[in-house]
Amino acid sequence: MSTPFRSLQRTEAEARAALLTVESYDVSLDLAADEATFGSTTTIHFDSLGGPTFVDLKPVDVHRLVLNGRTLDPDTLDRGRLPLETASGPNELVVEATMRFRNDGEGLHRSVDPADGRHYVYGMSFMDAAPSVYACFDQPDLKAPYTFTVRAPEDWTVVGNAPATNPEPGLWRLGPTQPLSTYFVTVVAGPYHLVRDEHDGIPLGLSARQSLAGALEADAEELLTMTRQCFDEFHRLFGIRYPFGDYHQAFVPEFNAGAMENPGCVTFRDQLIFDTRVTRGLKMSRATTVAHEMAHQWFGNIVTPRWWDDLWLNESFAEYMGVRVTADVTEYADAWVDNSYLRRQWGLTADLGPSTHPVAGNGAADAVSALQDFDGISYAKGSTVLRQLAGRLGDETFFAGVIDHLESHRFGNATMHDLFASWEKAGAGDLAGFTDQWLRTAGPDTITLDRAAGTLLRTPPADHPADRAHSFRVAVAREGRWEVERVAVDGPETTYDAGDAPVLIDPFNDTWAAAVPDAATVAALPALLPDVEDPALVAGAWNNVRTALHLAQVDPAALVDLAVARFPVEDTGDFPHVAVPRRTIPWLFQTLLPLAPTGSLERLHEAVVGRLATLEAGSEEQLAAFRAAIRSASDPDLLRRWTTETPEGIDADLDLRWRVLVRLAVLGATDAAELDAELAAAPTAAATVEHTRARASLPDAEAKAWAWSRFTGDVDVPNYELEAAGLGLWQPTQPELTAPYVDRYFVELPATAAVRSGWVLAQAAEAFFPFASLERSTLDRARALLDDPALEASVRRRLADCTDRLARMLAVAEAHPR
Repeated sequence: MSTPFRSLQRTEAEARAALLTVESYDVSLDLAADEATFGSTTTIHFDSLGGPTFVDLKPVDVHRLVLNGRTLDPDTLDRGRLPLETASGPNELVVEATMRFRNDGEGLHRSVDPADGRHYVYGMSFMDAAPSVYACFDQPDLKAPYTFTVRAPEDWTVVGNAPATNPEPGLWRLGPTQPLSTYFVTVVAGPYHLVRDEHDGIPLGLSARQSLAGALEADAEELLTMTRQCFDEFHRLFGIRYPFGDYHQAFVPEFNAGAMENPGCVTFRDQLIFDTRVTRGLKMSRATTVAHEMAHQWFGNIVTPRWWDDLWLNESFAEYMGVRVTADVTEYADAWVDNSYLRRQWGLTADLGPSTHPVAGNGAADAVSALQDFDGISYAKGSTVLRQLAGRLGDETFFAGVIDHLESHRFGNATMHDLFASWEKAGAGDLAGFTDQWLRTAGPDTITLDRAAGTLLRTPPADHPADRAHSFRVAVAREGRWEVERVAVDGPETTYDAGDAPVLIDPFNDTWAAAVPDAATVAALPALLPDVEDPALVAGAWNNVRTALHLAQVDPAALVDLAVARFPVEDTGDFPHVAVPRRTIPWLFQTLLPLAPTGSLERLHEAVVGRLATLEAGSEEQLAAFRAAIRSASDPDLLRRWTTETPEGIDADLDLRWRVLVRLAVLGATDAAELDAELAAAPTAAATVEHTRARASLPDAEAKAWAWSRFTGDVDVPNYELEAAGLGLWQPTQPELTAPYVDRYFVELPATAAVRSGWVLAQAAEAFFPFASLERSTLDRARALLDDPALEASVRRRLADCTDRLARMLAVAEAHPR
């Protein structure tokens, strides 16, 4: 059972920062003694003005607490806080405790690779997880150097935030590091396979589980080449050398995020080491992730936000720079197109939802509330706004301001005001109006074409009045050819006469707005889009119509017509078990098809199989089309044939086999025994997750109960398997089986806060939400639960967003019955 730890209040953090200066952390971890827990001894040297404060600590058991030579009572530890009465001047605190390994992707996560039974550990200290690894003053503006001593099994390797030495078998020493915030601290330990290299005096490293050793070796040259290219470009742009010693990139199992920017040791989800064939789109996403985390080494790691409400600066800046640098210096010159598919709708959906918030200046009264605002607005909207600002200022002024900011606050903390002051100092002029309109006002403007009046209409959010000036391109189809024009929209109505021509508004993501195509454009797209060769324009067209559906301003049947005319196989990145349909193909299956007329799935299947025959053998488009063909197939015999007889250019690898098995499970054309046997034959980590998804998808009561036991915590499984169980459970074709779980979800969701916490608590709330129940009564139940004041904050936020999505789907369904 999880303990209701207290969330750090901003006022508490400010008071503690005013009282303390942390000089150093010395942390000893014993990872070798037990598989469930580990020993943690922390010595903190800090100066104080004198008086009461507290240290953060989330142990299984406390063995020794000593402050300035005086033993403290362990019983004073209360909900993760140990009270301290500090002396004026230097202080020393020693905490000896036992901590629990976790399996939710936070703290010190320990996993067992099903492929070979080896154990792996990594640290994820983000937000409030660090105190479950070591005692600390857990807030971003109390930075200090760290020294780690780690005892591990003798066949393990240990890496972390500083270069490691191994003075004797099983003993590792790391540090001291540069000054770090607590949320950057990591240790990665286990029998990892290592690849080492060097570039420009910087030692480089890669690591992954032994079962991925061959895949890591195959991917290493591409990863290292991108790393070298990005280092050269960041050094050129910033004029400041990377200061954290080694640069290790650790690909670790069951990681919640895409990656985490820990100085010296970046951690990535190890799905980004490809042990089966993937598309170029997924490789491009990996490239931008690598560049994103490298950008953080300067913006975020050298200079860190003082408090969590400025965390958007880290992510928006890294998002912008990561895509820009990838496009400029790596083989993935089309990275902005991939970003359009992957990020645009994620950010817009968040900004159009009930939980919208300003990019900046949210206040963030405590750490938990700050985490709720860590979303597509922080990444996609913020990076778009920074891209606009960079275009307005020009590179010379933009980077002069960034460099001044980095040098003025090196290894310290700063705020948004500090950064904008640096830009103004560099010659940007007064940026107050820009920040007020774009960063401090929530919600996007909606831009539509009033064809009859010959005007573009700019409508600000009703609850968030704004007066934003937009400059963007439109694409106009005249006589079968697309022409690109630039327009400026600086008022509620702007003259724009397109005549009868179809118009796509802001297809190239020049501004931040909800661009909605009119009915004439939507009707014309099925005939026009198949001939469009510009991939950015294709992405923009799909984003336009996705926004229109989200706002219930288009008939789903029209979008099925568009998908049939040009199935979006160019949008090729795909993690099959991720809950949020960020890309177009997952969105088609998860959002559009449940709203579309009967027979739409069959139409899509026929279209994609037809498209498959026209695509180059071995191309990523062919692979994406074949995956979509599997997902849309309704013939079990065809699916089974595809496990051995694939089109030329496609190998029947383990990934495709499990895609087929998941689809067979949904159709009721397999059973638990066959799925269990398939997993036993090749028990990889990816297969374990897809086995969970397939088991939960089976159309029988036992399968649904099996999945539900994971939601309630009666069966404890790692984070990826938990999410997969939820996604498998809710199948639109199985309403009789899933109907009892609609009520159970709303009754039992609040209690899940007693069995899990943090990131995975919110993930489970979304993965198990009954989107398949398109009923007004389901929406009413969701809204009623939102009124419960006792609902845990992260669950409330995720439930609010899911409820909004369901409400929008119902609005479409009621306006356009199937």
